[in-house]
Amino acid sequence: MRFAVAIDGSAESDRALDHAVEMATAAGAELTAVHSVDPDVYDAGGAEPPASASEYDDRLIVESVDDAERRGERLLDDAVERAADAGLEVDAELLYGDPVETIPDFATAEGYDGVFVGHRGLSEAQERVLGSVAKGVVERSSLPVTVVR
Repeated sequence: MRFAVAIDGSAESDRALDHAVEMATAAGAELTAVHSVDPDVYDAGGAEPPASASEYDDRLIVESVDDAERRGERLLDDAVERAADAGLEVDAELLYGDPVETIPDFATAEGYDGVFVGHRGLSEAQERVLGSVAKGVVERSSLPVTVVR
């Protein structure tokens, strides 16, 4: 069996990685950490929702592709190291594009058996502005998706 786990640097994706490592270890499965470089918009805010609509502008940043690639590589390196500390060798893949599309498309095309993704628990208003990668991956994927909170 082979699984992919989406990594974005959030505490929720860390929990998804931890859970995926546990499940892969128990099942004797292979695991690949994936991060999709989509430099259009990143949420730079915390877990608490913004107090006003104007705060949304303060919590969004735009990265260059080079910066996004370096950030993605760093996140994947950290995930590989974290999994190794837990006793599992993990591969890493840097993808390009909207993670809602690239993660399930990659997992399907490469013959993975399922995907793990963290869920941030955004409010409806936040989801309208920022979107929900977990929700999008579940809706798009033809593979089983485990959403970790």
